Amino acid sequence: MIYQLEEQILNKQTISPAIKQFMDSVTQKAGVKHADWSKVFNVTYANTLETTVKKIADDDIFILTGDIPAMWQRDSTCQVRPYLVMAQKIPEISDFIRGVVKRQFFNMNHDPYANAFNSEPNNAGHHKDHTEMTPWIWERKFEIDSLCFPVQLAYLLYKNTGRVDQFDESFVSGIEKLLHVFETEQCHATKSPYRFQRDEDRPEDTLTNDGMGSPVKETGMIWSGFRPSDDACVYGYLVPANMFAVLVLDYIQEIFSTVLDDPEIVNQAKRIQTAVRTGIEKYGTTTNQAGERIYAYETDGLGHFLIMDDGNVPNLLSTPYLHYTAMDDPTYLNTRKTILSSENPYYYAGKFGQGLGSPHTPEHYIWHIALAIQGLTQPDKAVKAKLLDNMVNTTAGTNMMHEGFDVDDPNKFTREWFSWANMMYCELFLNYFGYKIKE
Repeated sequence: MIYQLEEQILNKQTISPAIKQFMDSVTQKAGVKHADWSKVFNVTYANTLETTVKKIADDDIFILTGDIPAMWQRDSTCQVRPYLVMAQKIPEISDFIRGVVKRQFFNMNHDPYANAFNSEPNNAGHHKDHTEMTPWIWERKFEIDSLCFPVQLAYLLYKNTGRVDQFDESFVSGIEKLLHVFETEQCHATKSPYRFQRDEDRPEDTLTNDGMGSPVKETGMIWSGFRPSDDACVYGYLVPANMFAVLVLDYIQEIFSTVLDDPEIVNQAKRIQTAVRTGIEKYGTTTNQAGERIYAYETDGLGHFLIMDDGNVPNLLSTPYLHYTAMDDPTYLNTRKTILSSENPYYYAGKFGQGLGSPHTPEHYIWHIALAIQGLTQPDKAVKAKLLDNMVNTTAGTNMMHEGFDVDDPNKFTREWFSWANMMYCELFLNYFGYKIKE
């Protein structure tokens, strides 16, 4: 067994000898030179399995995000993604990830507009929000990536293990709902039933215009109410999330033309993908202060753009990670240069690091997730090594990653227990030593 579930979900669980053996082999490969990296890897790689897993059934695995007792569709994919390396050789890990996929598609079928779910219908979460809540839903902020990430995990499980039993009736139904929502939100103003308002002082937690968000023009892109930070979009088209949708629509076309046989779904996915890509290139680009073509973070199709980036994924920094462009694509390189500079209002530099922060966290706090993505989207091992050093040296003695930390004092940080950030460190660490997720 991967884990031995205790009665209390937060009790520490044990990992199997096969996992421990894999971790030992990685540590040996890292060697004495990188013992400090390995120390953090061994803590963080085990932590997700030890502390966030709730086994509902053999094929139904609920994953806590960490210090919040709910499962995010996005986070849960990122929390187990580095385990795909083990799944290539360890069947129990393959079974475990399949159980996560099964729960994700249960969630998606329940409500494709929701971003976070409860393990049972217990009414936990934000039930004072003005939207269509159910007892299963923790939060109902519509984010494109909440639909994309489960598809990515199901696809990568197939690519890394060859298994196809995750592509069951629940998967097909979830894909049908995803495509329906994508098409609906391409015409948000005229077709969308989605509304969201929260009665709190923090404006980032609610949508304007009676819960519809700011006005947008139809562009072919998919409207999103919220960013992967769970902050509201200023403009309705979140460009990096649409880039992610382009990738996932590729996955859907491949699955439904090779593993499954449904030409109608293939054609629908291709039609949406073409419109989204065209919309990104026509409406989602602008120029930086140097007059160079770059991707905007958000736009409304009406001539407004946000030139910025956020520490969460999908973001503009992650464009090659999302396989929307190559690492050496000129527009991406212009965009990368811009967002990793003072032209991005959420780029911070200080005594203990420099990188992307977020309006979701205090000023001068940068994100460990963003540092990992910065390393994974460029080919230079020396740069990866510097970023790994920076991440290891800013844990404030916890040997675990955080959400954001103060660039001038890493003892000031948000979220002591944040599994997504832990696993992004692990993905960069494994990547540095040649352990690849098949994509």
